[in-house]
Amino acid sequence: MNLAERAAPGQMVGLLKVRVLRGVNLAVRDLWSSDPYVILKMGKQEVYDKDTFSLDDRMGNAEFDIHPFVEAVKMNLEGLPNGTIIRKVVPCRRNCLAEESHVYWSDGEVVQDLVLRLRNVECGEVELQLHWISIPGSGGS
Repeated sequence: MNLAERAAPGQMVGLLKVRVLRGVNLAVRDLWSSDPYVILKMGKQEVYDKDTFSLDDRMGNAEFDIHPFVEAVKMNLEGLPNGTIIRKVVPCRRNCLAEESHVYWSDGEVVQDLVLRLRNVECGEVELQLHWISIPGSGGS
């Protein structure tokens, strides 16, 4: 899923690419398994089980802050070696991180890997990866 970032002239403009890598130990909502899908919202992520003959079942939700990622994008880090860690984000009461998350430089892009522990459900985690894609000629980072 891609989220476009629009800003006033002189501010960064680009595309936030969010890749849902996988769900781990998700709650069972059908007889033996689930048919999970993810809905991303700015500031909030929700996981649901797809049902054909009834309403979809909620399988938890999670929130994460993209400010550490955006701050790294604004640094204009061209030329860093691949794998250089720019920032570390630790789990706390204000986020749903299951483990420490790294914002790092990879192949000319700022990337962040996140493992989010789902809330309001008995179990489950979702793994995401964020990428920033600058729009050439926009004045963005």
